Amino acid sequence: MNCIDYMNKISFGISIAFCVLCSCTSRTGQKSSDETLQVDSLAQDTIAETVAEPVVKKITPEEIQITKELLYDKYTLEDTYPYKDTTRSFQWEKIKEQLALLENIQIQPSQWAILQNYKNRNGEAPLVKNFKRNAYGRVADTLGVERYQSVPLYLLTDTVTPERYGQDGELTRFIEDGENFVKAEPIFTEGEWMIPKKYVKVIGDTVVFNKAIFVDRHNQNITALERTEKGKWVVRSMNPSTTGLHRPPYAQETPLGMFVLQEKKVKMIFLKDGSKETGGYAPYASRFTDGAYIHGVPVNEPRKTQIEYSWSLGTTPRSHMCVRNATSHAKFIFDWAPVNETIIFVLE
Repeated sequence: MNCIDYMNKISFGISIAFCVLCSCTSRTGQKSSDETLQVDSLAQDTIAETVAEPVVKKITPEEIQITKELLYDKYTLEDTYPYKDTTRSFQWEKIKEQLALLENIQIQPSQWAILQNYKNRNGEAPLVKNFKRNAYGRVADTLGVERYQSVPLYLLTDTVTPERYGQDGELTRFIEDGENFVKAEPIFTEGEWMIPKKYVKVIGDTVVFNKAIFVDRHNQNITALERTEKGKWVVRSMNPSTTGLHRPPYAQETPLGMFVLQEKKVKMIFLKDGSKETGGYAPYASRFTDGAYIHGVPVNEPRKTQIEYSWSLGTTPRSHMCVRNATSHAKFIFDWAPVNETIIFVLE
């Protein structure tokens, strides 16, 4: 072998070794572009999965701001005002609590509904497991909600016998549909219940409750408020009213609760106690639960013309269940408050 051949073989061997070394370095020290893309993609997916959705902070009663911009300014009461040898007032702190609740339940989009059984039109509710008879001789659950005009609420684990009754007109969150029952959450009653479908009127997921009316049984007054933006409400009226009187067998208290305005009547005809004879009418009536309306001064037969005001407004309970107002204020509520979009709170 000559010297040139020997040198060529050495050069060839060095070249092969260099190629092998480069190949090994590429496989062990560097990742291919495909591998790099795959790892980056996985890393991005992992990052995307761990990003938390923004949490909308609930508003507190202390954050609720109430200002006054009256749209109805007759017979307006002060925040605190004299009554006989004492004073009465608007319970703004309680009102703020309920306004905060009303805002917070609307943070997440919901399908809203109303419990309905006015005059047992959807069928008499079945007997609950434990019941009693009240001062009117009518069946009621252990919490005092009457069977008449009410809605049966069943436990999620027992749809044979209802546990308690829900009130006609109660605002309810619709959760899940079923063949004969729906799962729903009445806001005032609280908790999730199974409810026969015929008692639940769905009003949709686009409705927004920006108007609220507060009826105070203790102070015998009424105020209407409107939401202008988050946490901000303006007072539209502050007036004397008269609520229902506990007087069996015909007159009874205006029920406490959180209700949806359900219907309106320019004239709500009423009967004489214990009779089928017409007793007169109540003007500009807005119904929110059972036979309870916000209305003007009642007009008894044979009179036909309206009565604007009564000395008894803002004094003591004296109606059959309704909330009496000055007739012009009842008309203001009638015109201002939309059906299915206005919430009526009855406070003590």
